[in-house]
Amino acid sequence: METYITSHLPQIILTAVIFFSLLLLRWIFKKAAFSIAKRREVNVQRTRLVVRYINTLVTFLVLFAILLIWGVEPSQVGLLFSSVFAVIGVGLFAIWSILSNVTAGVILYFYYPFKIGDKIKILDKDFPIEKATIEDIKAFQLHLRTENGELVTYPNNLLLQKSISKIEE
Repeated sequence: METYITSHLPQIILTAVIFFSLLLLRWIFKKAAFSIAKRREVNVQRTRLVVRYINTLVTFLVLFAILLIWGVEPSQVGLLFSSVFAVIGVGLFAIWSILSNVTAGVILYFYYPFKIGDKIKILDKDFPIEKATIEDIKAFQLHLRTENGELVTYPNNLLLQKSISKIEE
């Protein structure tokens, strides 16, 4: 056991540094996301969801770095990750809208000029929404309450494609 530790001491130290970096990066990104959320008055559940997405991405990057540290060839790591993402991609191809809605949800988190409680009008020739209040912003859709009390769920990916105006009262 001692010979294993002494012969792999650089990898063990780098792995510990990378693991500490993972914890530090997760903490930094969490603080940044909650800071942005506080500044923009974003819902806490929505912020937690975005933090979870960021943590998953950082964890994949750290896993990639650890595999490289322990001597796995970059081509093998690339093959592993491309195979995993190919399987995920094929699995999600049938339900591609879920992935596009989640991606749109993350984009809307950082760049959406509206917040819960705002009244908006969606300018869509097929399904216009004249006046609705934003009740909730989820990972996949936006919950809108129309003037007549109807609850409308509007997909996040369509929010990026349609013109939306804020109604000031």
